[in-house]
Order: sequence, then C-alpha cells, then structure tokens
Amino acid sequence: MSVRRFLIIAPALVSLVLMISYFWVPTYEEQTRGNPDRLVQFITSSSGDAAMLNPTISADSASSQINGLVFEGLIDRDENLQFRGRVAHGWKIYEHAFFHINDKAATARWGLIDPIALVSKLRAAMDPTTPEWQHVRGVDLLPPEDITQTVSITEGETNRPITLRAKVPQRVRIVLDRVDQTLFERLGSLLGEGYFDTFDPTIHVTAEPGLDAAQLEARAKELMPSIAHNPIIEFYLRPGIKFHDGHEVTAVDVKFTYDAILNPKNLSPRIPDYEPVKEVVVVDPYTVRIVYKRLYSPAFATWGMGILPAHLLSDQALAEEAAAKDQQPEGFGMRQSRFNRQPVGCGPFVFQEWKSDQFVRLKRFDAYWEGAPNYQEYVMRIIPDPLTQEMEFYAGTVDDYNVLPHQVARFSKDERFQHFSGTAFGYSYIGYNARREPFTDPRVRRALGMAINTQEIIDYVLYGQGESITGPFVKQTDFYNHDIAPLPYDPDGAVRLLGEAGWRRGSDGYLQKNGKRLAFTLITNNGNPLRKAILAIAQDAWKKIGIQVETDLLEWSVFIQRRVNQLDYDALILGWSMGIDPDLFQIWHSSQSGPFQLNFVGFSNPTADDLILKIRQEYDHERQVAYCHRLHEIIAAEQPYTFLYVSRWTALLDKRIVRAVTGADGRTVYQPIVPTKTGSYSYHFNQWIKLNRPPELSADG
Repeated sequence: MSVRRFLIIAPALVSLVLMISYFWVPTYEEQTRGNPDRLVQFITSSSGDAAMLNPTISADSASSQINGLVFEGLIDRDENLQFRGRVAHGWKIYEHAFFHINDKAATARWGLIDPIALVSKLRAAMDPTTPEWQHVRGVDLLPPEDITQTVSITEGETNRPITLRAKVPQRVRIVLDRVDQTLFERLGSLLGEGYFDTFDPTIHVTAEPGLDAAQLEARAKELMPSIAHNPIIEFYLRPGIKFHDGHEVTAVDVKFTYDAILNPKNLSPRIPDYEPVKEVVVVDPYTVRIVYKRLYSPAFATWGMGILPAHLLSDQALAEEAAAKDQQPEGFGMRQSRFNRQPVGCGPFVFQEWKSDQFVRLKRFDAYWEGAPNYQEYVMRIIPDPLTQEMEFYAGTVDDYNVLPHQVARFSKDERFQHFSGTAFGYSYIGYNARREPFTDPRVRRALGMAINTQEIIDYVLYGQGESITGPFVKQTDFYNHDIAPLPYDPDGAVRLLGEAGWRRGSDGYLQKNGKRLAFTLITNNGNPLRKAILAIAQDAWKKIGIQVETDLLEWSVFIQRRVNQLDYDALILGWSMGIDPDLFQIWHSSQSGPFQLNFVGFSNPTADDLILKIRQEYDHERQVAYCHRLHEIIAAEQPYTFLYVSRWTALLDKRIVRAVTGADGRTVYQPIVPTKTGSYSYHFNQWIKLNRPPELSADG
C-alpha cells in the first residue's frame, strides 16, 4: 500500500516543486536590479561543449560559435550576401594563363612559326580594344627551364619514390585582369584545335628509375600540362589590426594559416578547400598573393577562415611549448597545443575562461579594428537538457532560446519575446550504402523512398516545421532545381518497382530474390529524438511492403567513427548543414567515397562527376546554375539518399535587446533586430545592447 501511495503522490510533489521553482526564480528585472553587470553581459546556451577553439582544425558547431567571435578572416559576406573586407580592406582578382610552345604543330592562322614570331602575332591578334580580348593585359614568352620533382608510385602495398626530370620548353604567358575560363577555347581559332591536344610532354620528361609508357605519360601530363589557368587573388590588409596579445596582423599570419591547414600533421578538415592553391606569397607586410593551380570558383569565399597568429604557433613556438611540457617536439603539433583551449585571435572578443562542460567566457576586445562591441562579456553555458534551457530562458539567466518544433505554436503568440524563424541551410536524409546489395540498384533506392510518407514526418514529427526537399542544394538558392517534384508516397508503386528489380513476395510475406529476403539494418545516432522517430517510421513503412528491417541507435562517436567513417553500415539517417556555395565535391564526387571521406554512400556517376568539377571551375553564374540543376536531376533520379525534409527553425530573444547605432549626428539610435536574407538575426551582434526595459520604437523602426 505504501508503494502505491508513493507512486500516486510523487508525481504531484514533483509538479508542485517545479511550479514553485518557476515562480521563485528571480525575473530578469530582479536580476539586473541586483546586478547591473547583467545588462552588459550576453549569455547563450549550447547543448554540447566546444571541442577545440581553433578554426583551422575544429568542425563542431559549438566551437565554431566561439571561433566566430574570437577570430577574424580576410573577408566575409554582408547582410545582402555580398563579399566585404574584414582584415583585408581590398583585393584584386586576375589570372596568368600559360601554354607550351608546340613546335610539332602548325597554327591554324599562321602555319609553322617560331616562338618569338608567334608571340608577336598573338599580341596583334589579341587586341584588348576588342570585346573578345578586352581583358588581356599582356602576352610574353618565357624561357625554357629545368624541373626536378620526386613523386611516389604505389605498387601493391608499397610506395616507390620516382625522380622526374623535365626540360620544359618555352611557354607563352597571357596576363588577364580577370579570370577567363574560355580563353583557350577562343585561342583555338588562332592556333587550331589540335595545337594544345597534340603537345606531347613525355618527350621532355625522364624518370629515374624508369616507368612504363602509361605511367610516364600520366606523370608527364601532371608535371607539364599543355595549358594552365592560374587564377590569382591579391589581398590588401588593413594596417594596424592587432591580435589580442598586441601583435600586429600581417600577411605572414595569412600565409601561416594556409600552411597550417595544409600541414598533414594538423589533420585539418579544411584541406579540400585549399588544395587547389599552388602557392601563397607574402608580397609585403600588408599584401598577400594566392596563386591557384587551376580554375576554382569557390576560391574567394574560403578566405573567410579565421587568421592564426604565426608567432604563437610557429614550429619554434610549438617546440618551446613541447619542451616546457617535457614532450618530444617531433610528436607535438598544433592539435596538442594549449592554444586550442586558450586561443588568441583578432576578432571582437577576447578569450577569458573555459570550464569543460560548464561554460566558455569571452570579454570584448576594446582595440577591435571596427570598434569594440557594446556587450562587455559573452558567455556560452553548456546546458544539454532542452527543458533546462527553456526554464533558464524564462528566468533571464540566458538571453536566447532555440525553440523545439512542438513548442513553436505556443511561443509564436508570446508577446514577451522577439521571434525569429527561417528555413535551415541543410536537410535530413536516409542514405544507402551503394556498395552493398540491394542498394546497388537505383530502383530499390527509389522504391524505399516511395514507401515513406515524408509529409507525415513533416506534419507529425516536425509539427509542420519543415518542407519537402528533392536534392542536395540549399533550397533558398537558385542552385536548387524547383522543377523536380518530390517522390510520391506510393507503397503499391514501390512494390511494383521492387518487382521490376526481381523482388517477389514469398509465402512468409517478405520480399525475396534468389531465395534471399530483402533485409537490412537502418542506423542513426542516439540522443536525437527526431531521428529516433524517423527510424521507427521508416522501419514500419518498409515492413508494410514486405521488407525486413532491423534498427540500431548508436552513441555519436561510435556511429561516426566506427560505422560511417569505416563504411560499415547498410542504411543510415543523417543530415547536412550547407553553405551558400554550390561546391559539392566532398559529398558527391566518386573520388571522395573512401573511408573517412564524406561520400560515404558510395555514389558514383561519371556524368555527375563531370558536372561537379564544372561547377567548381565555373565563374559564370548562369552556367553554374544550369550545371547545378542538371546535377540535381541526376541525383534525384539515382536516389542515393531518400531526401526527407529541410527543417524550419525558430529562436527567441528578450525584447530588451536591440541594436544601438550611432547616427551621423553622434546620437545613439535604437533599432530593432532584423534577420538577414539567410535568416541570421545575430549578424549585427556587435551593435546589440540590453536595456532595462523594452524601448518604444517608432512606426518605421
């Protein structure tokens, strides 16, 4: 009887305690009355702790949130998504293009001609006063040169070093004031279509020890391509910008940041963004020149990367730190440095303190080049439980709150808070391991998608806070192909499609082929209630059409490191957060489908590979959009993923927080916080200020 009474009374007591605690928590006004410093302190919450406060090697969202305040890049995007200077005040983008003299080929217009005469003819023909050649600024002839390069050849399980020696013939250099990706196509009308194709680099290259003909040809073409585009970006840095320790930011630090990313010892996840770079040259303390190996249209945006201080992370500095810790310098790199927990950048906030699983504290940088932020302190508290986050927000102990889908309807009518919402830059999906049966057949993948009612997931799991999606591009951009219809919810059609693929229902009710059931395991990570719900919905939907599906929930580290990275799974539920740029090389190109790479579903399509490379190298927006739409079509047809939805997000902010902007007359004007085109409401965070009470804004804001 006592147990029964306890089970009846205990829930009531817990509810009473929660109610009392809610009303006893000091309100925001009471807190600021007793502690005026609360007005100059912004406190946010995160469900997970930061991992590493170094923008070149961290990849988690909590670390990125802090890194974005501590570090500054050369550029970023403004509220209209246009590039603007940060550490750099300006830039110039141009190109040097090259082709080798092919003395075995006659030109289309001038026949066989010696190199000096050819350059003279080209200068006359490529008249910069004509529209076709208006961006040409010079044509010159470069002398022959000798090149020696050591490469590694893989033979079975061993690597064999090979020394390549090349006697490079004369080259023609064309200087342009912008990147011109169609340059060599137009030059074909002057030189002839075969002029470039018939250039044979193998006659200029020798290998020690020797290589077979096919290997030599491949290596010679890499060493001496017949044509080369070398886009160049020059950045001009603002003099006087300081790191938080007082050292000036110079071009040396920019080059060091690039070198740190490419250093294999640092295991940076940013390497694919900077691999196309040929060299970074420090021209002077405030000028840095980046030369690219080939056309690479996302190049400019990558220089938003936060700049590292070379004087704190150089080889000498790391060796001294290793010695102080009594460690060998050979095994001590940037990942082992204390810098990752005590970072120094040149952004608007200075690192102060980090207590693991509790909080990260920053203070404003009074010497910030654009003017110090209004807030004196920024704190990110680690609060894993969403209910606790909600209660802390009510009490005013945190200043913002990310609303869960089931709470949106309730909070949307709450006049106590500012509300922000938007469509996420990303999507959720079910991915199929195309290396394994039955997922090698696109008909099976399509049928699996047709058996799932994605609209029900949006309506009942997301409470309507989502939209259907059909492909891999951000839905808010013109790269997304809106002409592609979502897969229909059609279980009967799914069964017919599986029948075409050879799967027939057996006497036990399950689909079979060659005496084997259609069976597999669907996995996802634990701790995500939305994915857990989708796991159950997909399992039930597939069971109804005769598929045997097992499910498994795994801890995040096991899920990623042992299953996803090792390609050891059948099907999985995951999601991608995307950027504006349409470069999908890492996720969809077939060369990126090995262990620890991001095309872990093993998608492989030669046409798609070609389009992905074209998108990467295309500078004309309309052509790039056309390539993206075609790639979208291919992926939607192949169905390597079942694209589930793109979610909508909602965030709350106390009404006392506004923008404080200094007008031309020197007076402070309070303005409401308005999100940008991407939905970012914190874009003007440095101008935010917290008042004692909500301001009375005029009709025009």
